[in-house]
Amino acid sequence: MKPMKEKLIAVVGVSSKEDKFGYKIFKSLLDAGYLVEGVNPADGQVCGRTVFRSLKDMPRRPELVITVVPARVTERVVEECKELGIGEIWMQPGSESDQAVSRAKAYGMNVTFNACFMIHQGVW
Repeated sequence: MKPMKEKLIAVVGVSSKEDKFGYKIFKSLLDAGYLVEGVNPADGQVCGRTVFRSLKDMPRRPELVITVVPARVTERVVEECKELGIGEIWMQPGSESDQAVSRAKAYGMNVTFNACFMIHQGVW
């Protein structure tokens, strides 16, 4: 299994607002040297990087998706991951729902929830 720092990670829910977790997670991962792309339907730029409207719009498929969005949005992200063949999703605390977790598991994805990626990886 590849170390996390070698995986292409998509953070879904990136924000240009510095007080939001979507911004803090994205910036901290960039600063820590992770291969990371941002996803937000508003697209644009965050931290000088292009933000994609959806996972489908990314030029390369991520190996891991981190959700920093409301649970109902995570449920849609799980479906998008299934369509794209993305096999790993990390639902940040507050972005998970029983439905999102059970669907991801049913689709054979490696799913993590009830744990903060940043703390687990020692970034924060």
